[in-house]
Amino acid sequence: MTPPRSRLAWLIGLPLFLCFLNSSVLAHGVDANTERFLQVNQGIAIGPFLYIGAKHMVTGYDHLLFLVGVIFFLFRTKDVLVYVSLFTLGHSLTLLFGVLSNIAVNPFLIDAIIGLSIVYKGFDNLGGFQRLLGFQPNTKWAVMIFGLFHGFGLATKLQDFSLPQAELWKNLLAFNVGVEIGQFVALLFILITLDFWRRHRSYYSFSTATNTLLMTGGLILFGYQMTGYIING
Repeated sequence: MTPPRSRLAWLIGLPLFLCFLNSSVLAHGVDANTERFLQVNQGIAIGPFLYIGAKHMVTGYDHLLFLVGVIFFLFRTKDVLVYVSLFTLGHSLTLLFGVLSNIAVNPFLIDAIIGLSIVYKGFDNLGGFQRLLGFQPNTKWAVMIFGLFHGFGLATKLQDFSLPQAELWKNLLAFNVGVEIGQFVALLFILITLDFWRRHRSYYSFSTATNTLLMTGGLILFGYQMTGYIING
């Protein structure tokens, strides 16, 4: 019979791994309904953009995996708020700046970097920098810098829809607020799950396996996007 600790680790880790084996999940981008709305919308639509922003964050597995890595070893609410705020700041800045300034970046390369951000955080949680390189990067700066790339990822996708420029900033601001709401909801469930798991010894026993799984997922995403870049670039 599988020990309780192993069952708990599989319960949390297996769905995380399986999501990367699903080709529909790997096809990261804007869903069909959202795409149709963005193509036909011609004015200010605060409510819909709030919803789209929240939905993007809740279903954005790449953002969520990175955030799981960020908060995995954060036990104080203050620390969680600081790191999540830095990620949000970076994400919001490049989303607004990228779309309003019409800065186009290859989406495959950006998403490949996002995959590497997940690899970085899992590697950092395993103490890889200290063990292999003998130094520790500034974790706060790293989270914010990768947040910039995460924001550019969506900005690049939104530019494909030729959004109307008239008062575009209002829709983008609503989208960012929606992202904040979606991030809060997603983090609430993640923190509840982590808090439950932290009550068991398996949290530390399987921390290496969990963060290795994060790195594996990030590498799969990186490889998928680089393949797309080579084929379509």
